[in-house]
Amino acid sequence: MQTPLFRDALVSQLSIASDFDVVAARRRGRSVAMAASFAPADVTLVAAAISELARNIVLHAKRGEITIQLVELGDQRGIRIEASDEGPGIADVEGALELGYSTSGHLGLGLPAVRRIMDEFSVQSVPTQGTRVVVTKWRT
Repeated sequence: MQTPLFRDALVSQLSIASDFDVVAARRRGRSVAMAASFAPADVTLVAAAISELARNIVLHAKRGEITIQLVELGDQRGIRIEASDEGPGIADVEGALELGYSTSGHLGLGLPAVRRIMDEFSVQSVPTQGTRVVVTKWRT
């Protein structure tokens, strides 16, 4: 299996600590996806995933980071988003990936929706140490 090539010149690293940062990250993701000639529907999906991941950072960890990067794998081009924080972590990762699971009183749609709308999804979390979610959307 080939390893994706990361386009260093097209990396955006954004600190997330407020709703304003969530909006800025969503806007930046939309811009990167549009510049990479993603279909309009996929631009919307990328923006929605970034928004959800950034909101989770603000809600659960208070602060963290979103990294947006273009990737290439052979003739495929994609956008990779990494959301990371040093917050409380997710005690039950499998549960958090189920629709309706919530520790914050919200609907529990976030991570399951992100997993569904993106092409690749991984989550690593250690209680009391933080969470790292990496997703990729390939251009169709």
